[in-house]
Amino acid sequence: MNKIGIVGAGNVGATTAQRVAERELAREVVLLDVAEGIPQGKGLDMAESAPVERFDTRITGTNNPDALADSDLVVITAGIARKPGMSRDDLLATNADIVGAVSENVQRVAPNAIVIVVSNPLDVMAYVALKKTGFPAHRVVGMAGILDSARYRYFIAETLDVSVEDVTAFVLGGHGDSMVPLPRYTSVAGIPLIELLDQTSIDALVQRTRAGGAEIVGHLKTGSAYYAPASATTEMVAAIAHDKKRILPCAAYLTGQYGLNNVYVGVPVKLGANGVESIIEIGLTPEETAALKHSADDVHENIAKLSF
Repeated sequence: MNKIGIVGAGNVGATTAQRVAERELAREVVLLDVAEGIPQGKGLDMAESAPVERFDTRITGTNNPDALADSDLVVITAGIARKPGMSRDDLLATNADIVGAVSENVQRVAPNAIVIVVSNPLDVMAYVALKKTGFPAHRVVGMAGILDSARYRYFIAETLDVSVEDVTAFVLGGHGDSMVPLPRYTSVAGIPLIELLDQTSIDALVQRTRAGGAEIVGHLKTGSAYYAPASATTEMVAAIAHDKKRILPCAAYLTGQYGLNNVYVGVPVKLGANGVESIIEIGLTPEETAALKHSADDVHENIAKLSF
């Protein structure tokens, strides 16, 4: 991949830029932010780490949206972060304006780019980006399920005192309190989770996963998570840059899949050079289907609060 733009030089955007550069996922990384000096300073600092970390990706920081021109992929992290007592939905109006403006700039200067949306509330912001860019849906995807699944997998590994590498799990639905972890599709080295933990313990893990972001916000006080979100975003960038055809839980635009329409929610997708190359429908129980619909309804309600 030749060029990746990352919009938002805060903690998530800057950490993503660093990881993308260190893995040499593109020849050039452009870090864009409205705050004067911040992207330039962070970009230069990262660039000066290149001789030590041994990467040749060029990193530049800028305040000029035109610098995104001809990007192959753009990651949108811009927006205000959560503070204690705030839900992701509390960010709705402010971040919709920010993501909308960013998306219009992307459409103007990088009309062939794939867009990964990270800003919260994630599923609604992906919808905003879709409408404001006018791109086909397979080129606008949200980062959510990988992060939620990573948290779920970590909590499982911690509880069982096993390696995180052996834990496989999916979390579907919206990136919020109504997300849908799926214990039936969760295993440790191929062993179903339900054979390793009782239902009470599994329910506790599911609830902690749903509150995983708020737990970190509660500790930080003045910000929200960024190391794990940056790792999850970088995994998506790598799948696209290397055309790996990874099966990953991402926020995708549904047009009838799972019985849902005109909404972004987390589902398993095949992620490759063309973005979302297919949406994979897995079998769900009536209870799981109802939970996924409830999660999608929450996203619909927030979309309805915006005007397009």
